[in-house]
Amino acid sequence: MSTLQLPCTLFRSQNRMDDYGASDMRCGDLTEPQLKTQFHLVDVSARANPWTLTKVTAFNQPQSMFYGSRGEGEKITRQRCAAILFDELRHLSRGFAWYGPYRPLISEMITHFQYGDGQPFYHSLLNSALKRQIVEDKTDDSSLLAIKKILIEKINWEKSFYPANLKSSITDAILGGKLPKFTRLQDNFNGMGITVHDIWSVMITLKSLEIDKNRYRATVHYKVQDHFGLDNTDILNPLFNQLHFFRIWFILQRYHKFGFKPFLTNMTATLQISGARNEKDK
Repeated sequence: MSTLQLPCTLFRSQNRMDDYGASDMRCGDLTEPQLKTQFHLVDVSARANPWTLTKVTAFNQPQSMFYGSRGEGEKITRQRCAAILFDELRHLSRGFAWYGPYRPLISEMITHFQYGDGQPFYHSLLNSALKRQIVEDKTDDSSLLAIKKILIEKINWEKSFYPANLKSSITDAILGGKLPKFTRLQDNFNGMGITVHDIWSVMITLKSLEIDKNRYRATVHYKVQDHFGLDNTDILNPLFNQLHFFRIWFILQRYHKFGFKPFLTNMTATLQISGARNEKDK
């Protein structure tokens, strides 16, 4: 019976990494008639009209019969219109990031959307959020707890190794649980729901495993990837479709006269775990 060779990929999600062909990675592929008729995107912004390339002005005199309505203002260039829409997008993003250390992320990611030309995005706050989410998940569905449980059950304690033919036991345990994502109630307000929310692809690797008598120590590495982009299903969601934030985002990404490129959001977390034979995990 051979020992498991490390590092070893324990789990790889069905969705592959670096999938630039995914539906939410499209850009600049839709025309004005398509956006208006198929996706109901007529009124897009409170500041600029992307269809007429004009500023939107408000009649702000309370005595005016048109008070509170919007009208067409000065003509602007396509570049200026995009800049106005991005500024509005950053302003509206505050409603999704009220508190906590991850608040700055959405603004930085919108700016990367504006100037990054589709390059992958990395940030230490994303890594911190991922690690915290994994560690704090104490539910029965936790992928990390599933790994710890199987290691205790399947390690050959007499010979101090993990059998290579039992690798599938760990993979199956992970499949039976849930992968890290940011769909909790607090993620709607702390900035992680709008920046990541669900995830696209996950790879979990066992980097090291040390077994000493009746105890083990291991290093587990998570590589997680999401897409900062919207597909048709996203914008056709009744909730998203009525919010100017998502309307502007979709127009900036998918309108052929803008075509700003979505990007891959990358997160990693390395965790040290330990356990003991016939004892509760530590």
